[in-house]
Amino acid sequence: MSVRRSITLALATLTATGLLAACGTSDPAADLAAPKGHKDGGVNIGPDQDRIRGKKVAAAADLVPEAIRKRGTLRIGASADASPPLGFYATDDKTRIGSEIDIATLVADTLGLKPQFEEVSWENLFVGLDSSKFDAVLSNVTVTEERKEKYDFATYRLDNIAFEAKKGSGWTVKEPADIAGKTISVSSGTNQEKILVEWSEENVKAGRKPVDIKYFQKDTDYYLALQSGRIDAHLGPSPTAAYHVATAGQSEIIGQLSGAGGDLQGKIAATTKKDSGLVKAYAAAIDHIVQDGSYGKVLKRWGLSGEAVEKSEINPPGLPKTKS
Repeated sequence: MSVRRSITLALATLTATGLLAACGTSDPAADLAAPKGHKDGGVNIGPDQDRIRGKKVAAAADLVPEAIRKRGTLRIGASADASPPLGFYATDDKTRIGSEIDIATLVADTLGLKPQFEEVSWENLFVGLDSSKFDAVLSNVTVTEERKEKYDFATYRLDNIAFEAKKGSGWTVKEPADIAGKTISVSSGTNQEKILVEWSEENVKAGRKPVDIKYFQKDTDYYLALQSGRIDAHLGPSPTAAYHVATAGQSEIIGQLSGAGGDLQGKIAATTKKDSGLVKAYAAAIDHIVQDGSYGKVLKRWGLSGEAVEKSEINPPGLPKTKS
C-alpha cells in the first residue's frame, strides 16, 4: 500500500514512546522502535539511510547461478503498495525505505551482488518472477501451498496479521463468529483475503451471516473508510496495523493471528521462480545475516524483533489452498 508524505511526517513527529509495535506473540504495544526523523535518535526516515550493509560471503555467493554472478546485479521486485515499516517513502517523497529493503540489501551484499530494485503493483511482482524480469521478490510474501507450485521460498520473517478497528470499537476478534455480518476490508490477492473468505464461508455453513468484504489496495483509502464508519475493520499485515495505531492514535488492534491461519505459523520469504537455482543462495545469505547479527539489528530498528526467525527454511509448509 502506498504511503503519502503526510503519514511519513506523522512518523517524524513521534516521541520515543510510541511506534512500530512488534508482531509475533508479543503485545502489539510492546517492543517499540522510536523514530524521530533524526539520524542521532531512533529510526532515520530521511533519504540518506546509512543502511546496515553486509560483505560478500563466498560460501553463499558461490551458490548463485553463473549468469547472475557475471551480471553482478540482483534484480529485486518490491511492492509499490507496501506500507511502513515494511516499505515506504522517506521524507523526500521519492526514496523507498523500510525493513524489506534493508533485508533485501543485506542479502544482495552477502551474495556479492548489487541490489537493483523495481517497484510494481502487487500482482506484477509475480508476473515479474514468471517472466524472469526479477530474480527475487522480498516484499512481505507469505509462503502458501498454491504459490509453492510456481515459486521457491527462503523464509526470513514470521508472518502475522491483524484486525484493525476504529478506537473504542468495543469488540475483539478471535474466531470466524466474531466477524459474522461485519464489513471488513482487505487487499485483493493476499493471504489475508484467503483467510477472510474462508472465515466468511465458515460462518455461512454454521448458519451465521457472511462477512461483507470490501477491497482496498492503498492504506490511505481503507483508513479513511475505517474512520468514516464505512467499514468495521481492516485485515492486513500486523506491522502495518501497529504503525497506524501508533501514528494516528485513532484505531486499535482488535485481533491478531498467524498469516497462515489457525494451526500453522505463517512465514514470510524471499521468493524466486521455481527451479531458478537461487533459493539455496538466498537461504544461505539469510542464515549468514542472522548469525552475524545484522539481521537482528534491522528488525530491531523497525520494531519487528518479535517476527525474527532463527534460520531460513526452504519451502516450508505454507498457507493451505482455498477449498473449492
